[in-house]
Amino acid sequence: VQLQASGGGLVQAGDSLRLSCVASGGTFSRYGMGWFRQAPGKEREFVASISWSGDNTWTEDSAKGRFTISRDNAQNTVYLQMNSLKVEDTAIYYCAADINNYYSGYGAPPADFQSWGLGTLVTVSS
Repeated sequence: VQLQASGGGLVQAGDSLRLSCVASGGTFSRYGMGWFRQAPGKEREFVASISWSGDNTWTEDSAKGRFTISRDNAQNTVYLQMNSLKVEDTAIYYCAADINNYYSGYGAPPADFQSWGLGTLVTVSS
């Protein structure tokens, strides 16, 4: 499956962004999906994940209450709504598909995901 993320940009602290990730070439509705981010000089880290149906979601603690992951299987798209952005949210955001499982739960490591998009840059200024 190929993944294409979009929606990043330069915003101010407190603003919102919605990231989108469109999948092609696979059976999107069978995959657990996730969002990760990687800040300069840091390792790629889990942000959020969602089950194949969208009924179950998991969000990293620092993003809880601010970020919401969702999906539209009819559109082969997974979203990350990011509100109340902080400077420390600055990173490249990647979407990923776990094609071997219907879901990957909280804190799933990057190694659990087999397909990755190229990433979209989110920069939050103070």
